Amino acid sequence: MTDQHTQPTPRPLLYTAEERQRRDATPWTLVQGILAPIQFLVFLVSLYLVINYLVTGEGASAATASVVIKTLVLYIIMITGSIWEKVVFGRYLFAPAFFWEDVFSMLVLALHTAYLIAVFTQTLDIHGQMLLALAAYTTYLINAAQYIVKLRAARLDAASRAPVALAEVAE
Repeated sequence: MTDQHTQPTPRPLLYTAEERQRRDATPWTLVQGILAPIQFLVFLVSLYLVINYLVTGEGASAATASVVIKTLVLYIIMITGSIWEKVVFGRYLFAPAFFWEDVFSMLVLALHTAYLIAVFTQTLDIHGQMLLALAAYTTYLINAAQYIVKLRAARLDAASRAPVALAEVAE
């Protein structure tokens, strides 16, 4: 009797060797690496301003401006991220390696865009706008965590496969 549970099923690679080479060669990887922490910093400042407004009732203009800026930075990182995905995986969105992250990114974009529409059309009062901003920010945090987990898995995968690659080179 063989126990079918003794051999772990190898998990699929996040990147093929060719995709990894394209990822490492494109300047869009550096662009994403710079924009992601900038976006997070903008998010933290804006989150503070939004919460400050909701707690104190003061600073509505600063909070509104900060969410608009955060949304613009989000659009920039989404556009450049789509270009990165096209260079690395051959498609602008929904490459298998980042499919679910991209799906959730659409919700993030929709909520941030809904915020802009609410501000510019005044379909929500300022309190409603700030609550919508918090909803958008919640999805942003979830999506950022998705990417961090995926990229950490990619690093661990590369590290675990490195000894195998070194052994193959030595042979």
